[in-house]
Amino acid sequence: MKSGLSIILLFIFVHLISQQKISGKITDEDGVALPAVTVMNMASDRKAYTADDGSFAIEIASPDDEIRFVRNGFERASIKALYGINKELNIRLTRVAQEIEEVKVAKITGDIAKDSRAVAKTDQSQIVEDAVGLPQPVGKMREAPADVKQVLIPILLGNLNVQGLYDLVSGDARRMKRQYRYDDLQEDIAWIRDRVEDEYFIKEGIPAERISEFIEFAFISKPQSRTFVRAKNLTGALSRMEDAFPVFLKRLKESKTEK
Repeated sequence: MKSGLSIILLFIFVHLISQQKISGKITDEDGVALPAVTVMNMASDRKAYTADDGSFAIEIASPDDEIRFVRNGFERASIKALYGINKELNIRLTRVAQEIEEVKVAKITGDIAKDSRAVAKTDQSQIVEDAVGLPQPVGKMREAPADVKQVLIPILLGNLNVQGLYDLVSGDARRMKRQYRYDDLQEDIAWIRDRVEDEYFIKEGIPAERISEFIEFAFISKPQSRTFVRAKNLTGALSRMEDAFPVFLKRLKESKTEK
């Protein structure tokens, strides 16, 4: 009878634990809240992400569950779920030590021609900006590709835009737009990869060599994920990209079967 009661009590305890969450806040060494930290329950594969104020909450199944905290640029940390039951956790992540790139100073050789060329490599626009306090330009400094309106309207008004007309006829404008789209895509992919460790994708089944391909696929299949990237919202981007995992993995499996 006692053994039966013990089993029932144990079952109730396990059931309550399985529905329990632990929560807390993650900061850096200076106490600054860290958003977009990946919080993983290594036992159940559940994931959560810290909010802008560094707060998080994640479900646990057992007091022995290992909860791991991962963020690019910081050392990984982990803790047993036991320590977060009935209290708020305060997790502090330590930055990974990085070498500061050595500043290269051009050597003066005494040869006026060589020395003048070396000095010419200095960013003159930065010097002017620092001197007069000019603000940084908003957006990317790009040559705007010609479009039909910009070329045809001046022609109707008696002004011929020769370069614009050539760009349209030769296809240069179309190629320029295509190149800009490609550059923007690579920049957005790099933004994700700079902030999320490869292990995050590998753990979901994405081969290391196809991580960039998956991110591009997620941008196309879940356009809102890229919108969050443009807004510099990593948590939002990852939450949308997660929906693309099963579809991409299914395609990988099908492609292997066809071969």
